[in-house]
Amino acid sequence: MTEKYHESDPMSDVISDDYRILQIISRFGIRLGFGDQTVGATCRAAGVDSNTFLTVVNYVKDAAHARISEMAEQIDLPALIAYLKNSHSYFVDFRLPGIRRKLLQALDLTGGNRIPMLILRFYDEYAQEVERHMTFENTHVHPYVETLLQGCLPAETFAEIEEQYDEQHASIEKSLSELKSIIVKYYPSDNNASLMGEVLMDIFMTDEDLHSHCHMEDTLFAECIRRLEHEVRSRGGKPVQEDQEEKTESAQTSDLSEREKEIIVQVVKGLSNKEIAEALFISVNTVMTHRRNISRKLQIRSAAGLTIYAIVNGLVNLDDVQL
Repeated sequence: MTEKYHESDPMSDVISDDYRILQIISRFGIRLGFGDQTVGATCRAAGVDSNTFLTVVNYVKDAAHARISEMAEQIDLPALIAYLKNSHSYFVDFRLPGIRRKLLQALDLTGGNRIPMLILRFYDEYAQEVERHMTFENTHVHPYVETLLQGCLPAETFAEIEEQYDEQHASIEKSLSELKSIIVKYYPSDNNASLMGEVLMDIFMTDEDLHSHCHMEDTLFAECIRRLEHEVRSRGGKPVQEDQEEKTESAQTSDLSEREKEIIVQVVKGLSNKEIAEALFISVNTVMTHRRNISRKLQIRSAAGLTIYAIVNGLVNLDDVQL
């Protein structure tokens, strides 16, 4: 097993030992220029939980031998969520657009060969898939954890969210592997061979980085969430749904939540529960729960009735209505 890093290690030595840690410090909001300070001192100066930082660093260094149960005990979840959100921004706003710019330079899009255009389209679809998934994490997984941290139980369980989570990770990794294979096997050699080689190197490094990121979410982050969920349940945490129901026993139609209004709009458009779940990045069970709450609040159960309600209250335009 690889030797672990400790708080007393000089931060500069840790980075020199593994260049990947440069990415980690930036995602924790730690800036370069820390001189000879130790890991512990550098983290304290940056306001970063040192145990979480070291756990992430040691995980990335040797994920194959990571003792997830032990590592989860060292994690401060708000610090880890901040790290993951910054990682998402890095991939979506910086890394993937940067590769696309290089890809545009390397591909010959002027000739009659359609392969370069298809490669670019494949890459754009892949980048969109990554962005959709990371948006799902930012808007559903992280708020779920934040609700647990407040001592409340969300309407759905993490097990319901995790199924979508794992499927999306697998799809992302498979798509990038296919892109690498297509370029290596089928892109014709030309005068931009050196630049295309550089693009491929970027793609391979991004693949490694994304794999580590997704694997950490599937293992370490997921373990932390399951532990917190169990702890909240054990303490008798109050379901969020109960709070909402108590507040809306005599609710008027104006008390619909923004999510419930979104559900109504999707119903009016003619989407099924499954299609609504996919469009809003929630589970089918959650869609059904929202629809029950809508029916209770509005005393309207039919799609036709919801359509009339949506038109009268300005939730949709007539053009949006599925006749």
